[in-house]
Amino acid sequence: MKVIFAGGGTAGHVNPALAIAAHLKSAVPGCEIAFSGGVGGIEERLVEREGYPIYTFPLAGLSRSISINGLKKNVKALSNAYAASNLAKRVIEEQKPDIVIGTGGYACFPMVRAAQSMGVKSAVLEVNATPGVALKGLAKRADLIMVAFEETKSFFSKSKRIVYTGSPVRPEMFSERALPHQPPFDNGKPTVLCFWGSVGAMYMNKKMEEFISILAEEKSFNLILAAGRANYQWMPGEIREKGVDLADCDNIRLMEYIYDMGRVMNSCDLVICRAGASTLAEVCACGKPSLIVPSPYVADNHQEKNARALERAGAARVALEKEISGKQLYEAAREMLSDRSGLEAMGLRARAMAREDALDKIYQAIIETVNN
Repeated sequence: MKVIFAGGGTAGHVNPALAIAAHLKSAVPGCEIAFSGGVGGIEERLVEREGYPIYTFPLAGLSRSISINGLKKNVKALSNAYAASNLAKRVIEEQKPDIVIGTGGYACFPMVRAAQSMGVKSAVLEVNATPGVALKGLAKRADLIMVAFEETKSFFSKSKRIVYTGSPVRPEMFSERALPHQPPFDNGKPTVLCFWGSVGAMYMNKKMEEFISILAEEKSFNLILAAGRANYQWMPGEIREKGVDLADCDNIRLMEYIYDMGRVMNSCDLVICRAGASTLAEVCACGKPSLIVPSPYVADNHQEKNARALERAGAARVALEKEISGKQLYEAAREMLSDRSGLEAMGLRARAMAREDALDKIYQAIIETVNN
């Protein structure tokens, strides 16, 4: 069986595809897998790290701005998408995949649309409660739609086949949970893991500068912060300008990206993050309490909807970006860490929300689609 996964722009669109790809490789002997995405996207680094081939196209997202510059950007984006679709058709002609699977972001559009125009079977996976623009457009002609939330089915009422699967999570997120872990720091203090993804990460990383300034002085707990490639270029300098030399802070670790997230997340006490569905699925898989700041820079405010689901279950605490400062975020984290029994209960509720059978359900849906 040959499969091409298409998606990118954020790790939340790539990691689910990588989880499915690994599952297919282990379940289907001789399964051949490739990826497609945008030039310069995070998908290039993540996919190549896992050893899969990837086809990339020059792409750009659509602007929501009603302006001359917004119109120019959209004209260029559509032109790029058209050119990428023609290139994608050549890839499909050469590779002859049995199915093309889109996992979100504008980077998934060219390859999935090309497959649909050529009569190749296609599927889409929507891990968020509210589907994105690209997947909504592709779903109309898709042979299979997989959703992580039951309520998401209502957006695809006219589609051929819809399957509720849950959100796929890399197996190591579950397996690492059962292993004994060496504390990330040897000072006996609890550790906070923080990462903001890519969309709107700059705004929260700016707030984290104040957070870090306070933590560097009070040393009340440890922090591992993954800033992301772009933000990592300027954060150390700006933090230094605020009087904090990270080289002298034995309780703070600033990183560009965390590749072994299963090990790191399972070794920490509290997670502070955005509310992409893939991120929250991993938090639940690890059974970790979380302090969530949903990104307001996404379509239909779907991140807050994702976060509120965990909040209602008592598995997380939610704060809105516009209402919280770096100091307030620090104080909230310190307060949560001081209540060990509360943290443990929150983690157990998160674990109860994890879907360990998601990959099996996705595998069955894909196989049935390819064989029918």
